[in-house]
Amino acid sequence: MTQVEILVTGGTGNLGRLVVDRLRAAGNSVRVLSRSSRPGVVTGDLVRNVGLGPAVAGADVLVHCATGRNDARATANLLSAAQAAGSPHVVYISIVGVDRIPFFLYRQKLRSETLIANSGLPFTILRATQFHTLVASIFDAQRRLPVLFVPSVMVQSVDVSDVADALAALATGAAAGRVADLGGPERRPAGAAATEWQKAERHQRRQVTFRVPGGMFRALRAGLNTTPGTRTGSVLFADFLAARSR
Repeated sequence: MTQVEILVTGGTGNLGRLVVDRLRAAGNSVRVLSRSSRPGVVTGDLVRNVGLGPAVAGADVLVHCATGRNDARATANLLSAAQAAGSPHVVYISIVGVDRIPFFLYRQKLRSETLIANSGLPFTILRATQFHTLVASIFDAQRRLPVLFVPSVMVQSVDVSDVADALAALATGAAAGRVADLGGPERRPAGAAATEWQKAERHQRRQVTFRVPGGMFRALRAGLNTTPGTRTGSVLFADFLAARSR
């Protein structure tokens, strides 16, 4: 098997670490880009455009997992370095609904998608729904409250391990453009997830469903953050909760 040289941005984050593990387990040579200097990483800063040339040099694939408020600027800087280095395959993780939900961070992700698609580089873009960890965090933050407040929105959360599996497979395959979205195995109102959270945490409190005004939450109520009819991950929200409590 031909060894593939891969650079992973955001490789020290929750998703990136799993992607790195899977790629290395498959026999690939993997570098991790990080702002901090530590053993086993390549030091660079995507937003400040520092150290990116040496980081991408010789890479066959760039798996872009880093994200943040300056996502589009970081992506533009990475693409500029990639274009100067040759023609690596760029694999990008985005979010379901970035083109339909009016939210600043989503607009950044959509802009990054456009930059990648117009870069002239071979690319693959995967959109995934929100992670189980994000949905759980909404309820975790309320552990000390007498009631559980639940937003009136739809959710279809996916486990980070399912997304890592998909990204690792895409990174070692041919560039495929925008691929089918990846969602969690259950599409339902947030209240159903809240009930499972209470069961896992052994909480018995009244749920109070509330509506938040504005375009973003109107889109979430309509389920524009979900992806019915496409491929789904395998880990249920209840299984995620059970695993983290062990």
